[in-house]
Amino acid sequence: MESDSVFSSAGGGPVSTINPLLDQLPSYQSLLYRRKPSAVGTGRRRSSSRQRMGSTSSGRWAGSTVERPRSPDPQRPVRQLARSMAEKRRAREQHIEQRKDLNRWQQWRLSVRRSWRRFREDSQEVLSALVLWRGDIHAIEGKFGTGILSYFSFLRFLVLLNFIIFLLMFGLIILPIIIVSHSSANMTFVQQYGSECTDYPSSVRRGLVLFHQYIIDLLSGTGFLEQTYLFYGYYNVDLVRFSRFTYNVPLAYLLATFAYLFLSLVWIVKRSVAGFKQNLVQDEDRFQSFCNKIFSGWDFCITDENAAKLKRSSLLYELRTDLEEERIKQKIADRTFKERCRIYLIRLVLNLFVVTILAGCFYCIYRATIYSQERQTLKLQTNFILDLIVEYLPSIVITLGNFITPLMFDVIIQFEDYSPAFEIRFTLMRCVFMRLASIGVLLFSLWSQITHCETDDTVPCPCGYNHQLYPCWESRVGQEMYKLMIFDFIIISAVTVFVEFPRKLIVTHCDCGLAKWWGQQEFAIPQNVLEIVYGQTICWIGTFYSPLLPAISTIKYFIIFYIKKVTLMKNCRPATRPFRASSSNFFFLAVLLIGLAMACVPVGVSIAQISSSKACGPFVNYTTSWQVLPQVVSELPTGLSEFLYAISSEAFAVSFFVVTCLAMFYFIALAGAHKRVVNQLREQLAMEGRDKRFLIQKLCQAQKRLASRQPRAAPLSSGSSVAQYQYSSQNRNNSGVLLEQPPATSATHA
Repeated sequence: MESDSVFSSAGGGPVSTINPLLDQLPSYQSLLYRRKPSAVGTGRRRSSSRQRMGSTSSGRWAGSTVERPRSPDPQRPVRQLARSMAEKRRAREQHIEQRKDLNRWQQWRLSVRRSWRRFREDSQEVLSALVLWRGDIHAIEGKFGTGILSYFSFLRFLVLLNFIIFLLMFGLIILPIIIVSHSSANMTFVQQYGSECTDYPSSVRRGLVLFHQYIIDLLSGTGFLEQTYLFYGYYNVDLVRFSRFTYNVPLAYLLATFAYLFLSLVWIVKRSVAGFKQNLVQDEDRFQSFCNKIFSGWDFCITDENAAKLKRSSLLYELRTDLEEERIKQKIADRTFKERCRIYLIRLVLNLFVVTILAGCFYCIYRATIYSQERQTLKLQTNFILDLIVEYLPSIVITLGNFITPLMFDVIIQFEDYSPAFEIRFTLMRCVFMRLASIGVLLFSLWSQITHCETDDTVPCPCGYNHQLYPCWESRVGQEMYKLMIFDFIIISAVTVFVEFPRKLIVTHCDCGLAKWWGQQEFAIPQNVLEIVYGQTICWIGTFYSPLLPAISTIKYFIIFYIKKVTLMKNCRPATRPFRASSSNFFFLAVLLIGLAMACVPVGVSIAQISSSKACGPFVNYTTSWQVLPQVVSELPTGLSEFLYAISSEAFAVSFFVVTCLAMFYFIALAGAHKRVVNQLREQLAMEGRDKRFLIQKLCQAQKRLASRQPRAAPLSSGSSVAQYQYSSQNRNNSGVLLEQPPATSATHA
């Protein structure tokens, strides 16, 4: 039988050690180039390298190196095996025969294991059916893909997080007080009468009260709501004595605050680990990015026709954006020194202008807060609308700033000559800073009023704070956070009803050119995420001053889910700049982590620095809220208290910081090693593709030489050519290249 010498070994030995073709593979040549063998060990290293190449790259053609598939796991159920029905029946019969040889103890263990596995599977099915909004999120994923799905999944995560925080605050703070009021236990109140600082006048309206005043109280948290479970000032309990133990309410209040902040941190970090890993090892090669978008960029969860068209246009937009980034990179590389100086000067001027805009917004928030607090202190009643505007003036100014500044940022960044991807990220970071810093400015304005007395500035306030204007300043801060959350919900609902819905009607039923140019409202995922992160930051800050605020936040996000679902289905279309589910999830959680860090600062300052109110709350007997911990620790047994003091000492803090840094460096090094492994695997995949292309070229050359040696034959009929094409198509998807031996002829090999 004749065979081409290129594809056969001379001595019948293993192809991987003798065949000169395999020495020409790009992967083998690259391996030799990397190793650079010395003159002494060249032959030995070449043979060992060739043997390794034969066992890995060329194992497809060597009959002795073909790996057999592993046997399936015998512990897996038969229905989960990738086999045909006949093979599954035979496997089941074999299992039955094997069980007959077991003793009773082994049969009982096997039956218990099988019953437990079935119970676990049934439990998982039941729990998956109880997942919140499971059907709605699947419907959104089917119509609009995984990008928009990530927003609604993020919203569901916040609903669950706020609900857990509410259960924590309710179980540790509210429930003991509710139980003691309906039991034989007694309470120790913390109010110390006879002092000027303990005077806390009631805010409940007396006499004839108009209806609109109840509406103002409901929207602002004043009046009948101020002295309820909703706000800090209601919890005037120090100890709750039950029959067997004593419950320390101030300690529970402080520990509950630390607990919900720490729980939020752990939960966010846990969810962001997967996205961080993917972003850490992602390839920055632009060619691979193009390949991913072209060959694997389609979202097969999309079933809606309009969403499919938008996805197609978004992929086209992403490709154009990548090409534009390549053009800008080339433009940056070709810039002269004069052009670089000009663009840096423009960016400096524009960033100074952005800082000026932010400073102006923060000053407006500060002045609006001062004016609102002064009017509320004087209690001047004009009419319903003006009173409501004065109550919500800081919230109105913050909302206007959050609406106007992103539009200005979008215009300004066009003149800074950044790449399109960096423009999006930089604009979003500016918007995040504006939204979160506005809350900080509001709190700073409140604290400047709380800690400032009208007496001489050199003399501290007699109560540690301005008791004349703020007898219970924690409740006042809680009211401001309550108003921010209520107003944020009103704005989201009003925009949906009065802006997006009329815009949908105008664009759909009006044929004028202006309406077509205006277009349908886009469901911008980053802006919607910033809205709910802003609201969640308010919830984290306000929970210390209003323990029931997480419950309000849970209800708010529960309603917002359906509002956003309706507006997505009816009023909006997906954005032309979509976010992938993997990158968007990490971005959402990163912004949420920034909001959590922003929330921890004012809460920590109010606990450790600002004097607690002497007329309300559980910390009346303490100068600051933090002092409850040292006092409780000093009352513990000597050994335990010394251990806790040692943990809180500076020596332990420094040691813990050093150990944490070492662990962090270790994990960073481990992540870098994983990234290098991923890069090597990518290179290996690329080299495998080059090997296949090289072998296909050699196969074509061998077939051409074989055809030139044979005498000219009659042309093949159409049926035979079609059959030959079908045969080659069937074998095209094999893992290796099919090396077909030529037919036997009378000629012999030389």
